[in-house]
Amino acid sequence: MTYSSSTVRVPDVAAVPRHIAIVMDGNGRWATQRRLPRVAGHTRGVDAVRAVVEACARTGVEYLTLFAFSSENWRRPMEEVSFLMRLFVTALEREVGKLHANGIRLRVVGDLSQFDARIQDLIRRAEAKTARNTRLTLTIAANYGGRWDILQAARKLAEQAARDGQVGAIDEQAFAEHLALSYAPEPDLFIRTGGDTRISNFLLWQLAYTEFYFTETFWPDFDAQSLADAIASYGRRERRFGRTSAQLEPQSQDVDSLPC
Repeated sequence: MTYSSSTVRVPDVAAVPRHIAIVMDGNGRWATQRRLPRVAGHTRGVDAVRAVVEACARTGVEYLTLFAFSSENWRRPMEEVSFLMRLFVTALEREVGKLHANGIRLRVVGDLSQFDARIQDLIRRAEAKTARNTRLTLTIAANYGGRWDILQAARKLAEQAARDGQVGAIDEQAFAEHLALSYAPEPDLFIRTGGDTRISNFLLWQLAYTEFYFTETFWPDFDAQSLADAIASYGRRERRFGRTSAQLEPQSQDVDSLPC
């Protein structure tokens, strides 16, 4: 199933966001403030992931997308990158069984060809094991970039158009079918921890009408209450999608139709 773009169709709006996307920032700074190695923050960040996944499942969120490793993160010190890869392997080995037991489907999106064979195999196994779960879809964006996503979708669409000879059929819906998250609705709520107020090449196409929530809290300290605060903020937003506020108000009953 491919969902329509929010610039094509107005999506349903509820108090609890259907899809939350999070940039999990601040692990290194959390550790530095405590005079710990930066990698200690990444280790602690796994606990925060677990807490937020559990909270989303309890709250009724259907999709949770976490930006774990960007295509630009390869620029970090080699020691930190190597540690992150080992941490990824450990998480896949230890957490997938728990996710499956709790009815959570796992997807991993990004240019996975850059990971070693062991990681790619663990990802394939994890996705296959949890494929039929429906309580929550947890997506991990790894070696992912928003521009990469748009480019790879454009290439696939161009190849399809060339095969079918139907260049005129290229539109938003056709394009969206080739995006990495084509199986999920666009995020309702985007959260970034750690105090920075940018999206850092994350879901550039999909965030067109998403509500943004920035917090100073470092990711290792982001817990169920922090998530509840973000959802409460979202619940106070007016999501117009190009309409006016008056159009969102419940339609008043026509006085001429009232009984005398």
